[in-house]
Amino acid sequence: MISMTGRRDIGSMSAFLAAILVTASASAADLKIGLRADPDALDPATGGSVAGRVIFAALCDKLIDTTPEGTFQPQLATSWSWSPDSLTLTLKLRDQVVFHDGQPMDAAAVKVNLDRYRTDPISRRKTELKPVASVDVIDPLTVAIKLSQAYAPLVSVLADRAGMIMSPAALAKDSANIGAHPVCAGPFQFVERVSQDHITLKRFDQYWNKDAISLDSVTYRMIPDDAVRLLSLRSGDLDLIERLSPSDVAAIKDDRGVKAIEGPSIAFDVISINIAHGESADNPLGRNAKVRQALELSIDRGAISEVVYEGLFPPANQTEPVGAPYYDPTHALKGRDVARAKMLLAEAGVTSPSFTLSVANSPTLAQVGQMVQVMAAEAGFDVKIQSLESSTLAANSDAGKYQASMAIWSGRPDPDGNISPWVACDGFLNWGRYCNPALDKLLAQARQVTDEKERAKLYAQSVGIYLTDVPFIPLYHYKSIWAARSNVDGFVPYPDGLIRLQGVRKS
Repeated sequence: MISMTGRRDIGSMSAFLAAILVTASASAADLKIGLRADPDALDPATGGSVAGRVIFAALCDKLIDTTPEGTFQPQLATSWSWSPDSLTLTLKLRDQVVFHDGQPMDAAAVKVNLDRYRTDPISRRKTELKPVASVDVIDPLTVAIKLSQAYAPLVSVLADRAGMIMSPAALAKDSANIGAHPVCAGPFQFVERVSQDHITLKRFDQYWNKDAISLDSVTYRMIPDDAVRLLSLRSGDLDLIERLSPSDVAAIKDDRGVKAIEGPSIAFDVISINIAHGESADNPLGRNAKVRQALELSIDRGAISEVVYEGLFPPANQTEPVGAPYYDPTHALKGRDVARAKMLLAEAGVTSPSFTLSVANSPTLAQVGQMVQVMAAEAGFDVKIQSLESSTLAANSDAGKYQASMAIWSGRPDPDGNISPWVACDGFLNWGRYCNPALDKLLAQARQVTDEKERAKLYAQSVGIYLTDVPFIPLYHYKSIWAARSNVDGFVPYPDGLIRLQGVRKS
């Protein structure tokens, strides 16, 4: 016979066990992700960082998304079609979608956002949407985007920040500071941000595709050091990390608690050179293309890949990877040539040109910078390395407060999105203010051509120009490598390197 005291003990024990189960269940639905860098403002109009795009993948759905194969698929728009003259793109929108503030996501909201991106003085999307003449609401679920000229990359543009739709009500309240409290229509909504530390999002229960979301919340922690990020994963402080160092793939092979996840990538690293943006451009590297050509020839990209990335990152001198539809084999990478580099410096009449190379404060990128420093010295360059926090580096570069900066570009499915931001006269990543009218003309022509073979010919000519002028130096393309705890399932790698949480589960 059980006493009343015994019954209370059993009841207490049952409650205790239930509490444990509830706590475990809640913990299992909270995902902690380690990022290499702190994002800039969480406003699609002004954002420019890779880390920002990772956050946006959970926070702000786009009109169009990409697939794991790099093609396009519906998201907020269920379909899209071109008019016969290619001057109007009509989108059909998903019904019964709401923003995080409960307001409807409809054609009027799309118009507000696209008009903001293309006209607001603070917007960095204006160049991407420059051909857009008007955005017309046909009915609550239909939008017609009318162009001043044919613009083949528009679908790709709408699959990125320019296709992210924010709440018009939230924009009306505080458009200039919306990045501090973003309100979108994605699977997770904003909770808080502590600069240089973490960003927390929670599941949005009214998300249109909520059945694909198994997580209650996600916290992004900013950990620039690759080794520390991996250590935090192996200890269980993190569940998923981006950009696992290639040298660490073998190191975790026998660790049953974690796993590496590899996928294709269209991302690449470049050295941007200040050509004409303020006083920092007034040096031999900025003034003389032959000096820049010499620097490019002094760099052994293959050696950098072997030493820093275990040979996994293919060397590149173009924005398109080898074998891609718009890669130009007639301008294939020829490799390092120190003798030729010295000859070019002599022709330029420059002795021991000196410049500062800014790199993000990551040990891996610091190693790349140091290798560039040593290699360039053999050709006669005096390179100083400046290590900066990622957002500071980006801000300095955007303001022209740099001579050369190393940066990552996460890549775009359309070739225009990989080249124009960096080298077009009004490119939003053209920090050095390089401008060649002949190149701009070719890029404009390529945007108006939908035939792949004809576009490829135009881009081949473009490659020839930027390899001669050298406003930037592509170094290599990435291979995407993530690492996760063994209890994290359902993560699918995409070529753009973004972390999509649809289907991700934690047991």
